[in-house]
Amino acid sequence: MYGIALVRKPGPRIAEGIVTHLRREPVDPVLAESQHDAYVAALAEAGWRPVYVPPADDLPDGPFVEDTLVVSGGLAVLTRPGAEERRPEVESVARAVRELGMKAVAIARPGTLDGGDVLQTGSTVYVGRSARTNDDGIAQLAALLPERKVVPVELKGVLHLKSAVTALPDGTLIGDPRHVDLPDLLVPEEEAGSHVVPLGGDRVLMAASAPRTAAALEARGLSVTTVDISEYEKLEGCVTCMSVLVAAQDLSI
Repeated sequence: MYGIALVRKPGPRIAEGIVTHLRREPVDPVLAESQHDAYVAALAEAGWRPVYVPPADDLPDGPFVEDTLVVSGGLAVLTRPGAEERRPEVESVARAVRELGMKAVAIARPGTLDGGDVLQTGSTVYVGRSARTNDDGIAQLAALLPERKVVPVELKGVLHLKSAVTALPDGTLIGDPRHVDLPDLLVPEEEAGSHVVPLGGDRVLMAASAPRTAAALEARGLSVTTVDISEYEKLEGCVTCMSVLVAAQDLSI
């Protein structure tokens, strides 16, 4: 096992989740639950033990658990989401983290930070300056991670940094240059192709909506697992934001 995957089941109000840059479409809660189960199963099959955060049926965006937590070297940084209505999601995630025995600290007012704006690769932490994450939140995160290089990144027309760019297992950044200006960016063929979750070794998780990019990554020698998350994509969600992967070594610190 590589570690644990923090996840939260979608509630009956998921169709009411916040939509910022997309036109709202109907979301099927039953299909969303089935897709979430398949997503969690894919993580488990890849060697990540699912740990469910308590349900939050009154919080539509609850399954996007990544936005509430940033984990680095055994330190769990509880975020302060930029959307005020999402801040109640953090409390139950904090309880889950403490039950795992991790050291937890929190972003404080006036800082705001969404975990979806935080991309970690090697010793570098890229943080999107977005409508959800402000300069104070970025500064607080940098102070909490003195051993890492924190790099603010300007965004254009996307909700979160990881809506635009993620990293392959070898550290190569893959993303859409229309939304983010970063050097040596591998450009995918589909927008969802920017969303990659490294699962350990040469294995990655992607959405089924980016088949050409999945094939291109397989041609680079990666083993690609795809999952259908169409109901979450209607809510600006992607494969990265539906879990927080905590490596086994970070649990033992």
